[in-house]
Amino acid sequence: MSVSQSVTVRVPAKVNVQLAVGAARPDGFHDLANVFLAVGLFDEVTVTPAAELRITCEGPDAGQVPLDGTNLAARAAVALAERYGRTPDVHIHIAKDIPVAGGMAGGSADGAGALVACDALWGTGASQVELLDICAELGSDVPFSLVGGAALGIGRGEKLTVLETGGTFHWVFAMAEGGLSTPAVFREFDRLAAVADSEIPAPVASPELLAALASGDPDALAATVSNDLQPAALSLFPALADTLAAGRAAGALTALVSGSGPTTAFLARDAVAARRIAEALSHSGTCRAVRVAAGPVPGASVL
Repeated sequence: MSVSQSVTVRVPAKVNVQLAVGAARPDGFHDLANVFLAVGLFDEVTVTPAAELRITCEGPDAGQVPLDGTNLAARAAVALAERYGRTPDVHIHIAKDIPVAGGMAGGSADGAGALVACDALWGTGASQVELLDICAELGSDVPFSLVGGAALGIGRGEKLTVLETGGTFHWVFAMAEGGLSTPAVFREFDRLAAVADSEIPAPVASPELLAALASGDPDALAATVSNDLQPAALSLFPALADTLAAGRAAGALTALVSGSGPTTAFLARDAVAARRIAEALSHSGTCRAVRVAAGPVPGASVL
């Protein structure tokens, strides 16, 4: 390929409509039943041949994105190159629109986006099974960023079953001042469980929630969403409770912390209600930014 050629991949954010967390395993991870929904906030990852691997980033909070080998986009390029016996000499440019460190899998999205983009640029012809295998090596949320739509993730969340959805769900996302470390939230989950001295049940997907997704009914979905990490996130970041309350007061059907946080998610009845909730949250003084998005949307896609 000539150096003028490049490939751009668009990849979505996610919201966890169910995050059931099991007890800590001997390897330090937790078994999960993680129901993902891809929503219409996107990063765009562009790869271009270069003399060596390098990363640049632009967009909201781009300064918080690592530009070294720890970035999942760089790790994805290296992993694919190693499988196909080549050097990962590409310039990876990330145009961010997914909130950084917000529990919406922005870093995982960039990893999946870089993987698909490098596969297309190099013409490796990797199968989806191979790409998903690399995604699982990179991180628990990366496989879903590749697949998109709606899916149930078990194990660490990386073993996916695609789910049917019966319609479009409208969401409002409120970004907090500050971030939360996912490992820290899991440690707090373990601490709270130890304090409660109660047995943590094995995580399973809610049949009622899966039925609600399949029906496309926002009221049914609102009645069944759950996040086992929410108490831990609220323990570490108590101000999120004010944001959740403000969204409920504005008419959200339900409110929850997205993944490990600190982004909070609000399900609206329709697009009009979502805009109304977003406006109220913007004026609530409880968050730094608000975004509206709907899902499901496709996973990583070459533009």
